Amino acid sequence: MPMPAFEEYEPAGDCACLGCTQRRRALARARAIPLRDGGHPAARGTRRVLVLATAAGVVLSGGGSAALAAATPVPGPEPVSLDTPSADTPSADTPSTDTPGSPQGGRSPLHGRPAPAKPAGTPGAPSAVKRIDRTSIITRAKLWLDAKVPYSMSTYWSDGYRQDCSGFVSMAWNLGTNEWTGSLDKFATKISKEELLPGDMLLFHNPSDPTNGSHVVLFGGWVDETRTHYVAYEQTRPNTRKGATPYGYWNNATKYLPYRFNGVTGGITEPDPATDPKPAVPTLFPGATQFGPGANNEYVAELGRMLIERGGRRFYPKGASTAWSDADRLATQAFQSAQDWTGTDADGIPGAHTWQLLVEHKGNDIRPTVDAAPGPAGAAAYPGPSVFRPGSSHPFIAVLGRQLVKKGFGKNYTSGPGSHWSEAHRRSVEAFQRAQGWRGAAADGYPGPETWRRLFA
Repeated sequence: MPMPAFEEYEPAGDCACLGCTQRRRALARARAIPLRDGGHPAARGTRRVLVLATAAGVVLSGGGSAALAAATPVPGPEPVSLDTPSADTPSADTPSTDTPGSPQGGRSPLHGRPAPAKPAGTPGAPSAVKRIDRTSIITRAKLWLDAKVPYSMSTYWSDGYRQDCSGFVSMAWNLGTNEWTGSLDKFATKISKEELLPGDMLLFHNPSDPTNGSHVVLFGGWVDETRTHYVAYEQTRPNTRKGATPYGYWNNATKYLPYRFNGVTGGITEPDPATDPKPAVPTLFPGATQFGPGANNEYVAELGRMLIERGGRRFYPKGASTAWSDADRLATQAFQSAQDWTGTDADGIPGAHTWQLLVEHKGNDIRPTVDAAPGPAGAAAYPGPSVFRPGSSHPFIAVLGRQLVKKGFGKNYTSGPGSHWSEAHRRSVEAFQRAQGWRGAAADGYPGPETWRRLFA
């Protein structure tokens, strides 16, 4: 009997380099063709033995040609993810697995579950999507973030979703299938940069350019009011990541397009009008990421409404809004200070304890201020010392400045005065305070209730 020949070959892996990619495709087309030594250094050192029949028609005892067929792997279709992972600062020359003419990895069911029925009439398009609110999308994304799910284009997490970037978005949106960068847009609607809200996605899919790979990330909110950076949730090497990211991404920035999932809701479930005519307030704290500069969601508006009910009306001359502003920060800080909290506990950003007190209507209300005698412009009550601090921006700062100019203490203003606290405001207030005969800490340039009263008297 002829002796079988043994050869070594490199196994398929998750490496995205062009050499390993071509070998994986060759392996998918013909499993019986061995790969010889060489290739990517990351694969060296791992070997397994492939037994090849050296002569066609070798008859094993009682086996015949059927035995040979059973010993030879049969090539078949294999799901191929075209997502190209990225590092924290991805390189623009990272080879893409999405090269022209390559197998196009399509939809696949959750690992270990039957494939979903295809909708009639529009191949590849979803027949229906599950409804999900934005908080749930981010919460699902954080499950992988907390678990540090490792990146892989070929393995699946315990929930059945593929551990690459498109599998991650499929999981966060609760699609029930593993999609890829070429199909996720069928579940979403293209929007503008200005419309982006937490839970939306930024998608780059361009199969015609082999040097820049497709990728997708979840939008988690703007870092600040400049809207040049956003918080991105993404599945990348070595594992699930969250971090400040330049818009639209580290590379190929202009090719990342914003989309909104068709099944997303506003984040707060509408109540049944027959049982509760008032808007439902979420009892669970939605997370600190829902608040702060750049945030724009219903939770911010609900925070404002609750603070108004607790004595913060003076901070909201135009009412509560979904867009975060200094009014929200100052009102939150006033409420936290009313609980006798200091330092980081009274930073103006609501935490779980702040939210709980507001929702359950517990704790102390925002302290009232000393009413000022109305001036010609009908000045409002003293808004509190936190309004007049470096970095603050508030309509009452502009009111203060105009009154100082009217009283003859406006020589420090080269323009304005505006609503953003500046050194010109401080020096003008200090001049007014010294004109009252005050010295030392009483003339520090920051208006208190008595300064406000006299200024508008």
